[in-house]
Amino acid sequence: MKMSAGFYRAFDRRYLLDAANAKRTPDYRSVFHQDRDRIMFTPAFRRLQAKTQVFQAGEYDFYRTRLTHSLEVAHIAKSIAVWLQKSRRAVAVDPNLLEAICFAHDIGHPPFGHAGERVLNQIMEPYGGFEGNAQTLRILTRTIYSRASGQRGGMSPTRALLDGVLKYKRFHRDRGAEANHFIYDDQDEILHFCFGTAGLSAMAGVSDPNRFHSLECQIMDLADDIAYSCFDIVDGWKARFLAPDRLAEWREEQGASLDRRQRKYIDELLGMMANNNIQSRMNALIGKLIAGISLKPRKNFMTARTNRHAYRVHLRPEARSRIRLHKKICHDLIFGSSTLQQIEYKGGYVLRRLALSLFSNYLGETTRPAGLVPSGVHRAVLEAESKPARARLLCDYLSGMTDVYAQRSYKRLFSPGYGSISELI
Repeated sequence: MKMSAGFYRAFDRRYLLDAANAKRTPDYRSVFHQDRDRIMFTPAFRRLQAKTQVFQAGEYDFYRTRLTHSLEVAHIAKSIAVWLQKSRRAVAVDPNLLEAICFAHDIGHPPFGHAGERVLNQIMEPYGGFEGNAQTLRILTRTIYSRASGQRGGMSPTRALLDGVLKYKRFHRDRGAEANHFIYDDQDEILHFCFGTAGLSAMAGVSDPNRFHSLECQIMDLADDIAYSCFDIVDGWKARFLAPDRLAEWREEQGASLDRRQRKYIDELLGMMANNNIQSRMNALIGKLIAGISLKPRKNFMTARTNRHAYRVHLRPEARSRIRLHKKICHDLIFGSSTLQQIEYKGGYVLRRLALSLFSNYLGETTRPAGLVPSGVHRAVLEAESKPARARLLCDYLSGMTDVYAQRSYKRLFSPGYGSISELI
């Protein structure tokens, strides 16, 4: 991808520097290259290899995990950026920055997919809630690194990186009836750093601040949509949740809710299944979806400061229609199946019981809580200044678990015949 030195400014390259984020040491890499490397070489990123994407991590070798999904999103996003620059040469999105954003976009997700996220949000409701995107922000700015002192610290992320992963900007306190799609109330300083203003909603001139995204965030979000709308179909087919007769039956059940174009797309899917070439055809479809993307200039309170907010990504209606169709097929025929619902329920049960036990032990009335978490986490929780702060540290620990680690922790705490003094925790 051809670089344009003028597209990014000093405002974009500035990195967070505070008590939790140390001064960077300049080297041969750009700050965005450093961002990418700092995420890639962390346990938080590696743990994605054992976190559920659609099917439980470890079920079979070839199903996607959060890690393979993040890698695929990064590559699709870079292809989108290359495509967009062909029509607007001045819009040179930095590939290292884009890759860093895509690598980071899911690191805040807990074990067991959306079931785990719902469980933690319910349990954390009295203490500020839990949201995967907000947790990503917290990891990047507060907990991604272990310090020599035993404390946790942030990676000193650039403003452009933080803005790129910041899909949601509404605070937990302002969420209204929404159960999710918020950031934590104590992240207002991070939001202020990203935009240089505390009054984002008023200055953005939009009623919903969650809809105000940088160019890189828009590209990442669209790449995410393309990846799981295509690849969940592939994994669902391989896992035999999608079958021609069931898909044809589903099409008839939908009736008039499907338009002529969507029925044509279903015919194409049925043809792929009949010819057993669904994977190769989905790979080719990604290129067609990317070709349906374009840029439209826009003006707002940030365009005087950064080119990253000077464009809106537009997707052709037929491409958006196909993505919506694939999502609905996956929702109804894969995620909605009894088999996956049972596994999801069990994962949520495991995480809920773990969380309730830890919260009872550390937030209850006892003056000497048992050491139910690793020693560093135990010490940090005991030293925390308030109950909400202790709850947040416990939530960090729980949400950082992989599926397998959560299952092992559950058995160690609740299965009488399981456990060993030599087992790592």
